[in-house]
Amino acid sequence: MLKKISCRLFTKTILFISLFSIQQVSAQTNTIQLTLKECIEKGIAYNLQVRQAAYQFEIDKADLAQAKAAKLPSLNGNIIHGINQGRSIDPFTNSYVNSEITQAGYNINTNLTLWNGGFIKNNIRQNEFNTKASELTWQQQKDNVTINIILAYLQILSNLEQLKAAENQVLVTKTQTDRLQILHNSGAIAPATYYDMKGQLSNDELIVLTLKNNLESAKINLSQLINMPYNSQTTYATISSPISPVLYESEATSIYQSSVQNLALVKAAEFRNESAKKSLYSAKALKLPVLSLNGGIGTNYSSIASRQLYIGTSDVSTNQYVTINNNKINVMAPRDRYVSEKIDYGDQWKNNFNSSISINLQIPIMNRLLVKTRIKQAEITQKRADFEVLTVKTQLQQTIDQAYLNMKTALERYETLNRQVTDFTVSFKATEVRFNAGVNTVVEYMLAKNNVDRANANFIAAKYDYLIRTKILDFYQGKPLW
Repeated sequence: MLKKISCRLFTKTILFISLFSIQQVSAQTNTIQLTLKECIEKGIAYNLQVRQAAYQFEIDKADLAQAKAAKLPSLNGNIIHGINQGRSIDPFTNSYVNSEITQAGYNINTNLTLWNGGFIKNNIRQNEFNTKASELTWQQQKDNVTINIILAYLQILSNLEQLKAAENQVLVTKTQTDRLQILHNSGAIAPATYYDMKGQLSNDELIVLTLKNNLESAKINLSQLINMPYNSQTTYATISSPISPVLYESEATSIYQSSVQNLALVKAAEFRNESAKKSLYSAKALKLPVLSLNGGIGTNYSSIASRQLYIGTSDVSTNQYVTINNNKINVMAPRDRYVSEKIDYGDQWKNNFNSSISINLQIPIMNRLLVKTRIKQAEITQKRADFEVLTVKTQLQQTIDQAYLNMKTALERYETLNRQVTDFTVSFKATEVRFNAGVNTVVEYMLAKNNVDRANANFIAAKYDYLIRTKILDFYQGKPLW
């Protein structure tokens, strides 16, 4: 009996170890470590807004190529094969016939615009500016994704550091709780002292749970930015460069001036403004005449086309006569004899060949106000583009002023919290010594501990908050972000 029980226990143990090993291997397999550079590369490659901006850039490049192609002549071929029945025009003789006709026609036509008031030139320039604006918008989207990924990445690192500090706080509280439990079991302390410390331990554990939730939420946010499925096993490499907040090297005014020169957002708005100007010129060109050169070649075929072949001459009687000896004798006259022969396909192809060339001057006189309406729309578009450039620059300056103020506040908060952490740490160590010696109460201990814990958490958040603020200012100046 004991042997059977031992065998069952051994089998269950082996099965448990095997399942545990499989879970460990699976967990290790799902674990992925990402660096900041990899996150940025994935974000630029898979982010929806970046992809949409890239597609729009490709569309505008195609539009530009089409605008340039308007300078080239058009060349079109036309082939017709058909059967006519009843009364119709013979394409060979251009006369009416009443029979079934098989016909064919071949034509090649070309057209070249010689002058159209500068419409083609201005349309090309308009599309060039649109293409440049789209390229910069694409770059702006990549920059936006980059800065957002950096901020999300830093938020993860901040949550990780805060979580680590909170877990250390739990260890400190648990050490005290275990010490007080021994004293409580021996009756050396009041029960309230022990249970107050247990309550503090629970409070610290709740803080750890909150920070874990914040960490996973930050991971989800970053996963959305890089357009990848969320994986709780993913880890993120720390930034190698140390974080040592100092006053930012540039003032708000110089940051704005630099952003106007370097930021893709501003340049894109300016190129759209230039595009709107060229669009107005193109619209006004529609009021002017269009001079074009036209040409064409062609040939045709008719199934009833025929020709007369000469086969000889013979004398035939006519209606006229002469009287000889009172006898009427018909007058004979020579007459050529012909036979009808259908013209074959190849001969008609050569014989019916024709060509044409012409110069056409099209003068717009009345077009149901289409040109006037288009000019009015282009004028409104240009005014809107002018206002958008002004608005972009104004909002940018306001945003930079606010970002610079936030940076200064973050630095001051960091410096204040740094001093606070130092002060509360010294106070807590002294209180802990007195508490362990039985001099201070648990209330005094928990107050000192909560102060230093809160100061440490705030200090970590302030450190990363300042780094985030400086990255935003770097972004506005077009500086490398990583």
